[in-house]
Amino acid sequence: MTDRSPWARPAVARPARRVATRRGALAGIAAVAAAAVLVTGCGGGEHKPQTGRTSAPDLSKLPQATTFTTLRGLPQDPHPFAETGGTVVNPAVTLPVSAEPGGPPVVALPDRQLDGPTWVPVLEAKDGWLRVMLPSRPNRVTGWIRQEGANLTAAHSPYVVKVDTGERRLTLVRSGRKIGAWTVAVGAAKTPTPAGRTFLLGLLKPSDPKPSPLIMPVGAHSETLDTFGGGPGTVAFHGWADESVFGRAVTHGCVRVPDDALTRLSKVPLGT
Repeated sequence: MTDRSPWARPAVARPARRVATRRGALAGIAAVAAAAVLVTGCGGGEHKPQTGRTSAPDLSKLPQATTFTTLRGLPQDPHPFAETGGTVVNPAVTLPVSAEPGGPPVVALPDRQLDGPTWVPVLEAKDGWLRVMLPSRPNRVTGWIRQEGANLTAAHSPYVVKVDTGERRLTLVRSGRKIGAWTVAVGAAKTPTPAGRTFLLGLLKPSDPKPSPLIMPVGAHSETLDTFGGGPGTVAFHGWADESVFGRAVTHGCVRVPDDALTRLSKVPLGT
């Protein structure tokens, strides 16, 4: 959520910077392809198996997992205050998302978000499926995507961005080592910055650089505002011209950061 909505005007999003491809089970991830199945029918008192083929789901008819949508029937992040392993994935095409491994598609994850590529963090892998964080409401919503094929690229981000709302402090960590810390402004008591882990969703360059030349939306939303400035109440990191706000709880949920912090954050890969 920004104090001047970035959604009303076209913006340019920076593609995710691939840090290092992770080998092993998370490499070469893909979308679901139509699979051959054995269909069994009944007739004449005996089973007569027939060979059929499932049709690919019509993803256009499913809810889209974007910052503008609210998703129902999907699981919540089971460990919202833990750190992830750093694996992030980027779909090359829109992918079906299930509520559980092997379940039917209930949501579609598009390959692009806010005019840039979609990168989401992996929380766990199970039986050929990946549990990923999604950018929609409610906060901490997750879903499962298939791990097979070639339509999903995996990368590793060594970064963690930590915000202590009580201390009004942002800390940037790379490979377990602190590389920067800044005093920031956070949400006011009536519009708090939501707690729990989320991820960098995009990098926007508004046509009007005031109050911030860059805006970095995350995969979380205000829990007290349904909308703000014409947008969906998406929380973001952004700059602020008046330095007197830093160290205070005065925002509508966003984290306002000094110029140096904004520059450093702009180099952190999407999905972090």
